[in-house]
Amino acid sequence: MSTPVGDNPILEHLATAVIVVDARDRITELNPAAESLLRISARQVTGVAIGEALPGLDGLAGALSRARSQGSSFTDREHRLALGGEWVTLDCSVTPLPDGGLVLELAQLDRHLRISREHQLIAQNQAIRELIRGLAHEIKNPLGGLRGAAQLLERELEDQRLREYTAVIIGEADRLRGLVDGLLGPSTRARRETVNLHEVLERVRHLASAEAPAAVRFRRDYDPSIPPLQGVRDQLLQALLNLVRNALQAVDGHGTITLRTRTQRRFTIGDVPHRLVARIDVIDDGPGIPPELIERIFYPMITSRPEGSGIGLPIAQNLVAQHGGLIECESEPGNTQFTVWLPLEDGE
Repeated sequence: MSTPVGDNPILEHLATAVIVVDARDRITELNPAAESLLRISARQVTGVAIGEALPGLDGLAGALSRARSQGSSFTDREHRLALGGEWVTLDCSVTPLPDGGLVLELAQLDRHLRISREHQLIAQNQAIRELIRGLAHEIKNPLGGLRGAAQLLERELEDQRLREYTAVIIGEADRLRGLVDGLLGPSTRARRETVNLHEVLERVRHLASAEAPAAVRFRRDYDPSIPPLQGVRDQLLQALLNLVRNALQAVDGHGTITLRTRTQRRFTIGDVPHRLVARIDVIDDGPGIPPELIERIFYPMITSRPEGSGIGLPIAQNLVAQHGGLIECESEPGNTQFTVWLPLEDGE
């Protein structure tokens, strides 16, 4: 038995998850942090082989054998493991003991990685907004002159066939101006009101259902305990509608779109901690987002569809950011999930 480590009372108070195994890879001890991370009781697994007791740790078998054969500590960085039905990212350090046992230290990285990703998304969104604001005047002024000149030319032309060309110029100028206005968002700050998220989601579902082919199914998984929030109803509706329409295009006429709501306590968005936030997931079972686009999907004009404008997701991110929230995305074939985080209470 690996008593040198197990007898140390400090082990019980460590925030790092620690597992001790003997020379035959049988678990001799789990500290409380490991029980919490692995969602299992030490009493259940003590004396059981680690591969049998914790099948999610099978991916670390190589690290265990390497540390034991080399007689030195070994660390496996950013290792993804399936625990409790979901994937987690861990740093795993393995240290050999004199009696042939091993000490495993598991440090979960998902929170740190999420915070880093959030900062990147927030900085990305701010940079995009500043860039568009700077370019807006440079784009709008020439477009206004172009449209005005086309209108004057149209009045002078008697040939209807030539007027068709000026109509194209005017129409394209209006379309480009609309794209820029959409990315800039509302020019004035709208008045906030009490908003029921589920009423907004149901409105989004009805609108999307009217556009969807018959083979597309909408599934609802709502948490009825979510309290209302203070926000701009139309802005939230537009942001969520953009996400659902994106999912509708992804399933390409046949598939399932899931709308799910949950709450989470003590959650940080960016650098702002909140006592309570709402989580809204828009999930589709389409082919997924290409890996080369996943880091850039909130950039303007980025789309994998030839007919797409590439502004729906940036607009949604901008509208959610005006509510102190954030949109994140994870995607793999058969499961693409956009998650909207919205504060339900003021930041602490």
